Amino acid sequence: MAGNAPLQQVQKKWAECQYSTPDGDEKEQCFHRAIAKTSIYLDREPGNPELTVWLAINKASLAGAQGGFGALSLAKEAKSLLEGVIATSPQTLDGSAYTSLGSLYYKVPGWPIGFGDDDKAEEMLKKALEINPKGIDPNYFYGDFLAEEGRDKEAKVYLTRAMQASPRPDRPLADKGRKLEIEATLGRLK
Repeated sequence: MAGNAPLQQVQKKWAECQYSTPDGDEKEQCFHRAIAKTSIYLDREPGNPELTVWLAINKASLAGAQGGFGALSLAKEAKSLLEGVIATSPQTLDGSAYTSLGSLYYKVPGWPIGFGDDDKAEEMLKKALEINPKGIDPNYFYGDFLAEEGRDKEAKVYLTRAMQASPRPDRPLADKGRKLEIEATLGRLK
């Protein structure tokens, strides 16, 4: 969404938290602030699907930074937000709700602890790729999922596509950080 200053600010803050903030309490506090700011923007624009996706991404990222059982409630909140966007505006941000929900499904533990489900993860990530076949994020997350499943040959295809994705003009830090994650995942493959 061109010219959407709140969205761009939220995206920039997430990238700073994710890629420029040390792990631990500092990173958690950064994501707490990002969630608070995104919530303020959403209060001004209730139901905005782009901001809703980013609220979910920030909650999921905080869950990842926190880890443990306490993170599960944040992951569940993110899942619910993403499902709502998929139900009403699935094309939002080039299918980012599918990408984020797919990543939650493979990163969260399965039953009886959490809602993780590799079949649903693959389904969501493939839907994201249908909408945005050349995007850095859907290709990275599907490649990472395949790598975690031990499907290294397939993973390399998607991770390579992610590496070749066109840069996002307003998101240089996010692109740089994501490419480092892609390189790290590729480095672990056989």
